[in-house]
Amino acid sequence: MGEDDPSIPLLSSASSKGAYVASSATKLLADWWLWEAIEASTSIFALSIIAVILFMYDGHLAFLGALVVVLVNFFDPFLQQVVAYESRSVPSDQTPTIVRSHAYTARSDEGLPLPSLVDLSMKAAIYNGVFDFKENADTGVAHTCSTGHCSWQGFSSLAVCSRCVNVTSYVDKHCTNRKCYALYLPDGPSLTGMGGQINSSVTNISSELHGIEPSIFRFTSLISREISDPDSALAVECSMFYCVGKYVATVKEGLVKQRMLASWRNDSARHSDSSDLILRPPNSFTNRADQTVTFNVNHIAAAAINDFMTRKFTGAGGINNSGSIFSSDIVQALYDTSNLTKRIDNLATSMTNNIRQQDDHVSGPAHGIAWTNETYVHVRWPWFAFPATLILISSSFLLGVILETSYRDVMIWKSSTLALLFHGRGLDLSSPSDQPVSRLSSMGTRASSIKAELLETPEGGWRLVQEGQ
Repeated sequence: MGEDDPSIPLLSSASSKGAYVASSATKLLADWWLWEAIEASTSIFALSIIAVILFMYDGHLAFLGALVVVLVNFFDPFLQQVVAYESRSVPSDQTPTIVRSHAYTARSDEGLPLPSLVDLSMKAAIYNGVFDFKENADTGVAHTCSTGHCSWQGFSSLAVCSRCVNVTSYVDKHCTNRKCYALYLPDGPSLTGMGGQINSSVTNISSELHGIEPSIFRFTSLISREISDPDSALAVECSMFYCVGKYVATVKEGLVKQRMLASWRNDSARHSDSSDLILRPPNSFTNRADQTVTFNVNHIAAAAINDFMTRKFTGAGGINNSGSIFSSDIVQALYDTSNLTKRIDNLATSMTNNIRQQDDHVSGPAHGIAWTNETYVHVRWPWFAFPATLILISSSFLLGVILETSYRDVMIWKSSTLALLFHGRGLDLSSPSDQPVSRLSSMGTRASSIKAELLETPEGGWRLVQEGQ
């Protein structure tokens, strides 16, 4: 059934009208049985029902009919709620793709290998990751999704990972008279003087990072917003390294979102002048039980990135009453960020996107599912309880009326006014010599030859009188 299918409203109308017609027998019984009990028959349907309830011997049957008449008014609203046209997502025949990579080699815009330089696209990714104050690098990955609603589950790719540790507890504070004039990190950066400052350099401080091979680089930033306040000091050490990431990604309303479910690293993959960095995660990690997947980073590209990151993230700067000065824009961005760990994570994601978007001629994109919306009929069965109950009551009432009228030999006149005129109290339109008029067809034939008029009685009432009487 589609949205324009008329079967439901037709069924609803037929069911409610059927219940109404069945219950209209209440008026028939009232008009027939109570004619001799009241002064005149009422033509108002509701009053006939009340009369049946009050005066009828078998009042339970009439009450059932009256109940049906009242409840049938709520039949349509309930039946309309039984069926709902809802929308759901189903797979389409389109195949969406999202980039991934098994290898990284720095290349120029012409596709030529760069011997010892970081290519411009990777430089842009590094700067974007550091300068992105919204930290939404995960939305910048290349993909195709023709339906605007796609998903990818559990695909793996070469990636950049990061791990940061708060090492503020290692800071040595030199203070006099409750004021600090110097902050030192053992084998790391230091700060002296007044005003907000930052000093960032390559370090090896935290033991928590000793087990991670910094295949990209490792550094520490020492920051003090107010050097005279010892509680304002912040020191964070971060390690960045190549890894294999397992991802899920979604596209909704054209906006891509991805998340790394897990990562795998090779801590024996060290920089070498002649050997690439090789990563071979277990088959269970890559969901490839049939073969081992190898990921590698070109050793020249790795050395170039290491040199670039070391130079750009090493430096100092600060802000005081005379102004501000920073050794590089990246150092200034590290100083201005409110969450250094989150910013470095965003940097790693931006670099990963760049690696994945470079065609390595090996992996190819990951395939997912493109979803499309379809409309379906949802039957809400609890809403059907009332219509079903009403139909059951109406059927029971109709059966009761059939049995009662058969037992009392009531003619099937429905609600014809001719029956009341031919057999009503105080007016007999039939001749004593004629056969009794018991059928509507004979009543119609007889009525075509009879003339009657409504006259005022001496008592001030009105009476229907046959001409000639």
